[in-house]
Amino acid sequence: MLIADFPLFPEQASTMASKVDALYLFMVALTGTVSLLVFVTIIYFGIKYRRRPGNEIPEDYEPPKILELAWIIIPSLIFVGIFIWASWVYFELARVPDNSLQIYATAKQWMWKFQHPTGQREINELHVPVNRPIKITMASEDVIHSLFFPAFRTKMDVLPNRYRTMWFQATKTGRYHIFCSQYCGTLHSGMIGWVVVMDPTDYQKWLAGGSEGSMASEGEKLFQKYACNTCHTGDATGRGPALMGVYGSSVMLSDNSIITADDNYIRESILDPQAKVVKGFGPPSVMPTFQGQVNEDDLLKLLAYVKSLGTQRVTTPESAQSLQTNAGAPVGQTASPAGISPSSAGPGGARGPGGSATTTAGQPARGTKKP
Repeated sequence: MLIADFPLFPEQASTMASKVDALYLFMVALTGTVSLLVFVTIIYFGIKYRRRPGNEIPEDYEPPKILELAWIIIPSLIFVGIFIWASWVYFELARVPDNSLQIYATAKQWMWKFQHPTGQREINELHVPVNRPIKITMASEDVIHSLFFPAFRTKMDVLPNRYRTMWFQATKTGRYHIFCSQYCGTLHSGMIGWVVVMDPTDYQKWLAGGSEGSMASEGEKLFQKYACNTCHTGDATGRGPALMGVYGSSVMLSDNSIITADDNYIRESILDPQAKVVKGFGPPSVMPTFQGQVNEDDLLKLLAYVKSLGTQRVTTPESAQSLQTNAGAPVGQTASPAGISPSSAGPGGARGPGGSATTTAGQPARGTKKP
């Protein structure tokens, strides 16, 4: 009964829990065995080769070559094996499955705020379906935090000024602890919560209530509120590039380097427009900074909106020439016809993070409006 009340480990409730525990228990057993062996050997040799009358001066002794090879080769093989095993577990934890359900998290002294794509918001509680990979994109509003799910054997530091991701797949329904495992201030111990793992049908019923609109739709409202569509026009004729399909694509910058338009790039383009300027739109960027004007929750909504703009990019020659002309670049200069840049990525058009997008035929994309 006492063992049940005080378990050595949290319950295993995810696909990765048993793999992490197996590696950990192997290393505990290995280090314990080696420690015991060293301890017993020291005592044995201490007794056998203790100083005795008539044997005060030690004798030179050449250890066998096979012994020297053994204590070099065997530990090396063990360490390499641990490295390979641990690397395999790490990459399993680091690679997010393609079919993951996206959830956004914001850490703040001293609470966890979660947002679902369909618009539901939670504080210090997270509802998820069982047997479905869950991807969490997270950032901090103040100091470094660390989101820790003991039952799922996964955690990740949550940093200010950038996005990080983690994932898990719960295998059992129930309620499981959430902790902050990074000291973050005087009320650090109170920064706790619960994960509620539900059957898929119950989860869908839970999603049906309490929504104020999807994150993408809320992001579109912010996009229009800050007049982003005045520069990010869907037909690529504005002062900023069209954003249709820019998320996840390669973007050429003004220094001819190429980067991927991921979460952190879009966030940086909103808050620090001069950091990475798309070729054909500067430098300098005409977009002002929105640092301190857009909070983390709104940044996540704008990010969700940019992600929702589809995958087809505006690449017509007319659009490229128009981009060059509006950006002040000479015709014939190579420019990226689409992408997000500090000159065009942030709330406010020449002040916004995204723009109303159209397809190459000039028709409005789903979920967007013509400027």
